[in-house]
Amino acid sequence: MIKAGIIGGAGYTAGELCRILINHPEAEIDFVYSTSNAGNLLSYVHEDLIGDTDLSFASEINKDVDIVFLCLGHGNSSAFLEANEFSAETKIVDLSNDFRLDADMVFQGKEFVYGLPEINREEIKKANYIANPGCFATAIQLAIIPLASKQLLKDDLHVNYVTGSTGAGVKPMATTHFSWRNNNFSTYKEFSHQHLGEMGENIVRLQPDFDKEVLFVPSRGDFPRGIFGTMYTKFSGTIEEAYAIYEDFYKDSDNVVVSKNKIHMKQVVGTNKGLVHLAQFGDKLLVTTTIDNLSKGASGQAVQNMNMMFGLEELTGLKIQAQYF
Repeated sequence: MIKAGIIGGAGYTAGELCRILINHPEAEIDFVYSTSNAGNLLSYVHEDLIGDTDLSFASEINKDVDIVFLCLGHGNSSAFLEANEFSAETKIVDLSNDFRLDADMVFQGKEFVYGLPEINREEIKKANYIANPGCFATAIQLAIIPLASKQLLKDDLHVNYVTGSTGAGVKPMATTHFSWRNNNFSTYKEFSHQHLGEMGENIVRLQPDFDKEVLFVPSRGDFPRGIFGTMYTKFSGTIEEAYAIYEDFYKDSDNVVVSKNKIHMKQVVGTNKGLVHLAQFGDKLLVTTTIDNLSKGASGQAVQNMNMMFGLEELTGLKIQAQYF
């Protein structure tokens, strides 16, 4: 069994990670480290785990686990690794944005690999350190990377996506409070979201001559989890040609489905799936994608990366059915 440690265990991504690992056939949780909840039962904080585990939050780490997941706030993972040392054999998956950009991927001699399986599958299999992608970045790149891989991005990319309240983290804020969020909708960080950096680097990695803009307007929805949105850009081919490109690109990705029927978010919430739908309007190709921000957008993808790093079938422990009704 793969022995896993979780750092920063009280947040939403850590709770989702615990849920997945408790039911994983080839892995087990060795410890869940939390300074604010040490000694408390996991199910005291992550109430959906009641009856599934008797584990308590730990006040100390085990430096010799097989893998550690860093579920810390942005900027805190690098600080934690500076203050704490793991064995040379311990693999690391970081769920923050500390190591996603090219300039940050080498840290203390550790070479991080960007953990989007759809573009880095073979590199992930050989990696010891993974920078798990951002949730928005995952959903949006599923729409963009097939075109970039064929050098077909010739114009600006117009991107509009909405995320659930769990995407903002567990710490209460004015814009996550129920009274504000319920029956409400708003945009934020227009054209300046932090995930633009990692998306931009990967687009250029696939299509080196890309010099257009990614015009991203993120929105907050009044639901807890999930991401849904659209990307459109100029496209000179037919819709049949577009579908052929996307279907070929995702032919080895069992959890990314290219659908000729319109898609909606309830099809993916609670799962590690990504859904893609295409439509054509004149010279514009409209690409719609949806994922669960806590699973394929965070913890599920982290476990997907773990599976590949340890030579397991990619979706081991991740074939979870959506709760459609």
